[in-house]
Formats: sequence, structure tokens, C-alpha cells
Amino acid sequence: MSAVVVAGTDTGIGKTVFSAGLTRALGASYWKPVQAGLEEETDSEVVARLSGRPVLPEVYRLRLPASPHLAAEREGVEIDPARLALPAVAPLVVEGAGGLMVPLTRRLLYLQVIAGWGAPVVLCCRTALGTINHALLSLWALRAAGCRVAGVAFIGAEAEDSRRVICEIGAVRDLGRLPVLERVTEEALADAFAGIDVAAIRGVL
Repeated sequence: MSAVVVAGTDTGIGKTVFSAGLTRALGASYWKPVQAGLEEETDSEVVARLSGRPVLPEVYRLRLPASPHLAAEREGVEIDPARLALPAVAPLVVEGAGGLMVPLTRRLLYLQVIAGWGAPVVLCCRTALGTINHALLSLWALRAAGCRVAGVAFIGAEAEDSRRVICEIGAVRDLGRLPVLERVTEEALADAFAGIDVAAIRGVL
């Protein structure tokens, strides 16, 4: 297996843009198993546009931009974890939905699926106020579930002390920081990704 999971401490923190940059940097394929919200450009479409790399089709495409369990219920669908096995594609970047504890059904959390995959996890954290708490809780949850944590990637303006505290207390590798881009283009993302330790991520595949 040669896959890495990109997870986030929350929704809307930039992990799709990070996933696009990582997919391009690794020369990988990309997969988002569950997409909730179809009215705007989907995460798979964003990654295809920004990475120029192959994108695998989603298993579930749900119209409502909401928690996957609710979006699925509104369409009379129940997400089946058996359909979420990792594809036999390598290397592969897999992006989760929202934070780790997002429910896929009323009995199944995304974290449980990630743990079942057995692939290393890159945890994306925003650098705004509150990130220390969210990051340390997420690291605790990942390890309690038996997941391998490849490291933490930060997204946003520089917050040196927060990065240091998270990595020291969380005993985790700092994989670098992706700044907020004024114009999100393939070229701008590739340049900004110079601040990410891609070699460290490649080393855990």
C-alpha cells in the first residue's frame, strides 16, 4: 500500500488545496471517497484543476453541503464502509471530509474508516486562534484510534509559537506551512509548496 490520508482539524481550513499541492508534489492520484455538496466546484474538481493529476471518482456524491450522515439521509442513502476500501492505486492521496469526528452514519465516524485504512495521516491545522486545542485533540484522537501520524501541516499566516507548542506537546513532526494564497493557481500552489516537507511524507509511504 502506498497511500497517505490528508485529514483536518475542522472544515474549511484549506486541506483540499493542501491535498492538491501534495498530489502534484508526489506525482500521485487523488481520491475523496465522500463528497457532500455539489452546487459549487467539488473538492475533486479543485484538485484536478490545481494538480493536473488523475482524480478517482467519489464513491458517494451527495447534494447537500452538510455532514455526510445528514446529506446521505436526505437522499435516502446510508454510507456503507465496505465500499470505502482503499483503491489499488499508488501513490494515492486520500482526503477526508471535515474534521476527524465527522459522522458518516449515525453509528460510524470518519476516524474509524481512516483507522481501518492503516495508511499514514497528515493532519492539516489552521494557524488561527484555537489551533492548539484543535490540533492536540485531533492528534490524541488519531493515536487513540491506532493511526500512524506522519506529521502536522499548518495552513495560514505564520504562528511560530503555536507550531512549536503543538509539535512539542503533541510529539509530532512539523511538516511545514502553506500560506494563504492571493490567487490559487497551479503555479502559485507549486511555488508555495516549497515550504512543505514533501520528502518526509514520501518517506512514510
